[in-house]
Amino acid sequence: MTLLKSWVASANTDATDFPLNNLPYGVFSTEGTPRCGVAIGDQILDVAALEAAGVLTLDGGPYLQSGAWNDVMAAGSAVWADLRAKLQAALAEGAAEQDSYEPHLVAQADATMHMPFVVAEYTDFYAGKHHAFNVGTMFRGPENALPPNWLSIPIGYNGRASSVVVSGTDIVRPNGQLKGPNDELPRFGPSARFDIELEMGAIVGQPSDGMISVQQADDNIFGYVLLNDWSARDIQAWEYQPLGPFQAKATATSISPWIVTRAALEPFRTSTPDRDRELLPYLKEPGPMLYDIDLEVGLTPENGRESIIARTNYNEMYYSAAQQLCHHTTSGCAMRVGDLLGSGTISGPDKENRGSMLEMSWGGKEPMTLETGEVRSFIEDGDTLVLRGAAQGHGYRVGFGEVSGMLLPAPEVPDFAR
Repeated sequence: MTLLKSWVASANTDATDFPLNNLPYGVFSTEGTPRCGVAIGDQILDVAALEAAGVLTLDGGPYLQSGAWNDVMAAGSAVWADLRAKLQAALAEGAAEQDSYEPHLVAQADATMHMPFVVAEYTDFYAGKHHAFNVGTMFRGPENALPPNWLSIPIGYNGRASSVVVSGTDIVRPNGQLKGPNDELPRFGPSARFDIELEMGAIVGQPSDGMISVQQADDNIFGYVLLNDWSARDIQAWEYQPLGPFQAKATATSISPWIVTRAALEPFRTSTPDRDRELLPYLKEPGPMLYDIDLEVGLTPENGRESIIARTNYNEMYYSAAQQLCHHTTSGCAMRVGDLLGSGTISGPDKENRGSMLEMSWGGKEPMTLETGEVRSFIEDGDTLVLRGAAQGHGYRVGFGEVSGMLLPAPEVPDFAR
């Protein structure tokens, strides 16, 4: 597919994340109540206002008046397709709707972005093989890097929906229980090994009750966001046995403000990697289930300039979001509209492809030097981390914008915790 031309001029360049081919969904405000909008070039189309004025109508609506995209998700795939088709037609070059749509454009530069949907539940997976192998090698050696179950099952844990925040939200360094190798007993204090995890987030758009297939799971996914699962590695090291991450992952999970729909990503489907072990029948893919999405991580020290510290691609995942969702339902677990599934850290085969600072610095043993000359093993107070991603087409790109967050110092430990 090539670039689809729009009467919104800024959508017709190969540099924008938001051409007519994309049309991602977000929630924005300029003043007053947050409302549903669609990104097109450097503009936001106020679709809530269009619906309220009767210019944009969808069968069974209204769906766009709640300040979140959950109502559209719940309406189902026919409404998803109808909305996208109407928007693409109305925003296309030469469209008769230009006069009625153009007054409802708002410059992205003048808008504040909000959470694009209400998160029902949040599950984070550990489904990137390179990441799992790297972390396992650090702690158990290369011979035992992957747990015995890893090549057969998408490993995950239930996180906190309350921890999910939109890009631009400051992150406060967490306090927690810590025990270093030279500590006889644990102590309580600020995490010193605070980290990121470069992930994609899949958003469940349709509910399920009982087990569903990989194909049904793929059909139920509404769209994707960039996701940064902030992680306190030293808290995690002390707490994770035997039940896995808990407080180490409860500080925050940042997502990009734009939901890129599954329909927009359709041209970029790609197969999962070759299997080291045959999967059980219920997890086998009926076709390509991953996407060719280039990803990068930037780190900017306070009052400094950005260094790109990692580049990788979503196609490095061992398990797709559809496989993760399918597996999630095997126990009879009911999935809800607005459930969020984190992919797990996306790392590639080489050092520059590692999606966490734990891997980049090899547990702190190999600190990295930034363009400013500063050295990092983990995140320092005042650092801003930015994740970016886009699928590259012929003369256009389908992008996610970015997800960013600045790390602030830990709060003072209260007297009762000293």
